[in-house]
Amino acid sequence: MAESSSSSSPSPTEEIVRLIKRLSAYVTFKMSSLFSTSIPNLDSRSIGAIAGLAIAVIFTWRAIRRPPGEPRRRQPKRRTMQSAESSSSSAAAAQSDVSLPHEDNGVQDVVDHFFQPVKPTLGQIVRQKLSEGRKVTCRLLGVILEESSPEELQKQATVRSSVLEVLLEITKYSDLYLMERVLDDESEARVLQALETAGVFNSGGLVKDKVLFCSTEIGRTSFVRQIEPDWHIDTNPEISTQLARFIKYQLHVSALKPERTAPNVFTSQSIEQFFGCA
Repeated sequence: MAESSSSSSPSPTEEIVRLIKRLSAYVTFKMSSLFSTSIPNLDSRSIGAIAGLAIAVIFTWRAIRRPPGEPRRRQPKRRTMQSAESSSSSAAAAQSDVSLPHEDNGVQDVVDHFFQPVKPTLGQIVRQKLSEGRKVTCRLLGVILEESSPEELQKQATVRSSVLEVLLEITKYSDLYLMERVLDDESEARVLQALETAGVFNSGGLVKDKVLFCSTEIGRTSFVRQIEPDWHIDTNPEISTQLARFIKYQLHVSALKPERTAPNVFTSQSIEQFFGCA
């Protein structure tokens, strides 16, 4: 029984609507009696409209003019929600501020990785130094070989290991000819054997037919002029001076590093130092 009475009882909203209707009817009745005595031409519909407008104005005014001490039921929840949102946004901002340096460092690392100066390869350096020279002649003694005189070649011939990489790169971009003055056929065979043992002929860029021998310094000068290279590499300053008028570029290799004898003659202590791999 308690359950059926509770289920049949009107809801708070229905009670408020019923109360407003009763109040409106009462005000309409009172105002109709008031206006009927003072304004006889006014009908009941007009009086009802005026009464409804008055009630609406009263309720609106009361809603706006809420007493200062009257608590607002939903305001604490809104403040709580606003404070929670504010605290969460502050925490997120703080977390973002903390993580910003790490993100900046990560971005900076990526930028540094992609925009760091790229070190050129030996092949690029060789090609740049030779200025696209397609033909190169080079002396053996003091440049490719450890020995510095034809007399030493009568005993042994040793290829400098540090020059092999440079030779390989030169043969990739240029037609390379090696030449030297020897005193006998045994020295010639000894030099060819040393070059072959060092692997100079393995790359295919240099063959034995491009290793030339002569018996005089003048003979080497003649070889160079006949080949007409873009570059000639030598250790004899006299030959470099003589060829300066005929050869586009020259490299004079000397441990003393003398002054340049001509604008087109460069100097270096070794061929590998000139190409930046010493």
